[in-house]
Amino acid sequence: MSQHPITQAIRIQTERTNEMEHSTPMFLTSSFCFDDAEEMRATFADETDFNIYSRFSNPNVKEFTDKVCALEGAEAGYATASGMSAIFASFMALMKQGDHLLVCNAIFGSTHTVITKFLPRFGIEYTYFEADKPETWDALVRPNTKMIFVETPTNPGLDLVDMEKASALAKKHNLLFNVDNCFATPIGQRPIDFGADLVVHSATKWMDGQGRVLGGVIVGRKELIKDIYLFCRSTGPSLSPFNAWILSKSLETLDVRMERHASNALTLAQKLEKHSAISWLKYPWLPSHPQHGIAKKQMTNGGGIVCFELKGGLEAGRKFLDRLQMLSLTANLGDTRSIASHPASTTHAKLTEAERAAVNITPGLIRISVGLEKVDDILADILQALED
Repeated sequence: MSQHPITQAIRIQTERTNEMEHSTPMFLTSSFCFDDAEEMRATFADETDFNIYSRFSNPNVKEFTDKVCALEGAEAGYATASGMSAIFASFMALMKQGDHLLVCNAIFGSTHTVITKFLPRFGIEYTYFEADKPETWDALVRPNTKMIFVETPTNPGLDLVDMEKASALAKKHNLLFNVDNCFATPIGQRPIDFGADLVVHSATKWMDGQGRVLGGVIVGRKELIKDIYLFCRSTGPSLSPFNAWILSKSLETLDVRMERHASNALTLAQKLEKHSAISWLKYPWLPSHPQHGIAKKQMTNGGGIVCFELKGGLEAGRKFLDRLQMLSLTANLGDTRSIASHPASTTHAKLTEAERAAVNITPGLIRISVGLEKVDDILADILQALED
């Protein structure tokens, strides 16, 4: 009997032990035993899929990965210790010296650092393209281009990449299409449905949803995941069984949580859009978003992030953050608790001023990760912080 992906995210479980538990136990072990020498030999020779060592595989990690594959509609997946290790692995396992990466210029600050500082050390070139100018993308493809990498919506500016157009470009030039789907989650959009070969997540964010553990995951085409698995198996960015157990349980409520996050975010955006202290506000589900049509085409909700620019720039941003009484100031997003951040001085501080300006990270930009509190309480805290 076929099941909806949401149902699968709830019902997929590791095979029960003899204790007949209803909730999957934690497999907190570094290694696994064999019945005899022949079974051990066959497993090390990849003739079986038995567990060997938790750096390679673990029942808790497999359960979490299988759930993400179900949600994303992917053939296979591999889970890692953090979102950044997932992104790095998706690059290093599939690109080599002399290859070229085509990447959206609006990306997370740490991803920007990996691409601009570390990939060149391995002889991998890169070119940035503008999310809202698909007519310019084709001219940027080189003979040695191997992969297109995008975030959509982008962090923190909520720009959108038309995945159908990016996928068409990838297919035209036989490129890999790699999408960071952290902001939207597989509840909000499924990049594989729009032609993506790989989808990466920081599971630390909405997938965990309570600010507890770190984790990352890569899903996509089976043959690509095999290469990523072999890379990670040897280099060691493995997800701990405990974190995997937490994340697997969290996926069981991801759908209902994202419904509330998105509802709160839309209400907040509608209430704040015309506020006198705000120069502009962006949220994908607002008709005023420059790429609202793309959002409606490829997303099922607007997500849980709202961003806006304060009049008065940097000082106005500092004043706003200091006056918040309920919202948290922390280096995270996707929590049950609403969070306010100032990207120019935190997540994107390592970008130059020109680089920040190029992706609309202005001095007064505020990013709100909208939580699960009653929306009137979130709004009240923001409004009092905006008072003169």
